[in-house]
Amino acid sequence: MAKARLSSGRRRLILSALRLGGGSLVSASAVFSLAGATTPASARPRFMRRAFELRQMALERGDHGYGAVIVRDGAVVGEGGNAVNTSPDPTAHSEVQAIRDAARRLGTARLTGCELFANARPCPMGEMAAYWAGIERIYYGESIIDAGAPRYTAC
Repeated sequence: MAKARLSSGRRRLILSALRLGGGSLVSASAVFSLAGATTPASARPRFMRRAFELRQMALERGDHGYGAVIVRDGAVVGEGGNAVNTSPDPTAHSEVQAIRDAARRLGTARLTGCELFANARPCPMGEMAAYWAGIERIYYGESIIDAGAPRYTAC
């Protein structure tokens, strides 16, 4: 069986466009550290409970039942409930709302060192927003599933 061969120029182009190493995505314009979780497992249920409280608040407002919180160094720095129907804003998903709140509170669009807790697995838009914000880890659901670092998915 013959091996596929890439020219050295093509190999350099591919490697410069996308480098995967240690769970990090590195591009020419940005480095996204996707380090391990900083929130101890024993503290995660508290943050997930808050995400579920925000879910309930969204339902009571007449919106879809989604809630999310952003955590840094053991403290909630952003939170949001789904407001797609009540805003009306098609991008007002709970994860995006929480990211906007955290960015406003912290005074920066770069949310490095932060983790996202959501009552359900984020949709592709929510995960991409977390990726571009530099969020390091996503947890979701009642059983607090560790989804790892946000992933860049091609459109």
